[in-house]
Parts: sequence; structure tokens; C-alpha cells
Amino acid sequence: MTAQRLAISDVVLFEPRAFADDRGIFFESFSEPGFEAATGLQRNFPQDNHSVSAKGVLRGLHYQLPPHAQGKLVRVVRGAAFDVAVDLRRGSPTLGKWVGETLTAENRRQLWIPEGFAHGFLALEDGTEFLYKTTSLYDKASEGSVRWDDPELGISWPLDGVPIISPKDAEAPLFRAADLFA
Repeated sequence: MTAQRLAISDVVLFEPRAFADDRGIFFESFSEPGFEAATGLQRNFPQDNHSVSAKGVLRGLHYQLPPHAQGKLVRVVRGAAFDVAVDLRRGSPTLGKWVGETLTAENRRQLWIPEGFAHGFLALEDGTEFLYKTTSLYDKASEGSVRWDDPELGISWPLDGVPIISPKDAEAPLFRAADLFA
């Protein structure tokens, strides 16, 4: 598995080595020692989430505040998604900046989004299945969100028309009004 730090260096893109033969494909989707070596972090992942989305569904930008802040290791197992992480860490040199990567079932890439970041994705194909490994259990009282289309963030979503979003995401606050991480 290879690991690449992105423009926001705490966000890491993992790409597994796949072994193919006439039986199919095998690859290691997670290695705790590999994760620790690439990120310099020790993390437990007590919860996995799985979503299925139609093409054009945009989920996010979501996060959880301490004491239930969540880091997320995410991947697509069917379809394709444009995945985004936004830095919400007060005092960070990249506060309010974002990085995005296309994750597909075919490229098998995974993105590590550390605690202190908002996360969202746009499904690029019908039936896109998205898996999240999270470092903390979901806690409704700790959740927060930022508007996906905040002009201050300027996220370049690869939209093909108007995205399908939840009422909650449509009412999310702008970045300037978001709760930031200490």
C-alpha cells in the first residue's frame, strides 16, 4: 500500500497494491502498522458506516466536535465519489482550505480525514457505496456541519446539475459561523 500526503499534509491518500489473476483480485484494505507509519498516528476505529447513494447525491460537509471528534478513513466499494476534507482547526495554516480526491471501486483509494476536518462527498455514479471507518462513535450532540456550497470555501465539486442534498445539509451554517476545533 502506498500513502501520499495531500496539499493539506494531515490528509493522507492510501492506494493499495492489488494482485490479480484468473480467480479475481486480492488486496489489503487496511493495515494498522501501515496506517501508523503513513500518518504517524495511533487510532482505533470503533465504528464502521456504509452509505449507498444515487448519482448526484451530495453528503456533507459533516464533523463531530470533541469529546467525540471523528477521524475517518473512507473508501468507495461500488461506483465513484468525489471526496472532500475541509480544515476546521483553529490556528491551522490551512484553516478553511480543502482537498478533494476521486475515490472509485476500481482505483480502491482510501482517504484519511483526521479529527478537526469537515467531510463530504458527491456520488458520481448511481448506487455508489461508501464505507467509513471512524475513530469515535457517532454522537448527535457533537455533530456539526458546514454548507457544501459556501463561496468562501470555494470547493470545486464536479457537479452535473443541481446536487441532491438533505434538508439538514441545505440549512448548514456557512464556514464563518461553524464551530471550530481548538
